[in-house]
Amino acid sequence: MVFSIALRLLRDRAIAEELAQDVFLQLHEKLPGLGSAEHIRFWLRRVTVHRAIDEARRRKLRPKTSLEEIREPSATDRERDPFMDRMLRSLVGALPERARAIVIMRYQEDLEPAEIARLLDMPASSVKSLLHRSLRLLRGKVERAGFAPRSEISA
Repeated sequence: MVFSIALRLLRDRAIAEELAQDVFLQLHEKLPGLGSAEHIRFWLRRVTVHRAIDEARRRKLRPKTSLEEIREPSATDRERDPFMDRMLRSLVGALPERARAIVIMRYQEDLEPAEIARLLDMPASSVKSLLHRSLRLLRGKVERAGFAPRSEISA
């Protein structure tokens, strides 16, 4: 989970691996005070997202590795369009860091907006608003590309 979040946000395998190692070292130091497994998962997600955003800002990353090169989990319950998948990965990868983090936490990690808000220390309404704007932007770009009618892209 930690590496996956870092990789999606940073788009660089080596940096994501290093960040994941640092997060786990930090977890080792903080472990006695964390308590339950749920608290540890929350802490890992929160620290990973914040560290990845800081790292992206520090390095001013722009797409160097496209999301097309990152393998997706193989669990699919319907046929997927590989062209649509590639385009969506590319579009999500082009979002600003915080918006990309919110989209990834919502759709990759399947977290609710309230959980994302807690992780990012921001109001749930801001998370929902940024998620809505990001999805509207992604839908518009997909429609302009003539790839899919609006009804096929759901939030």
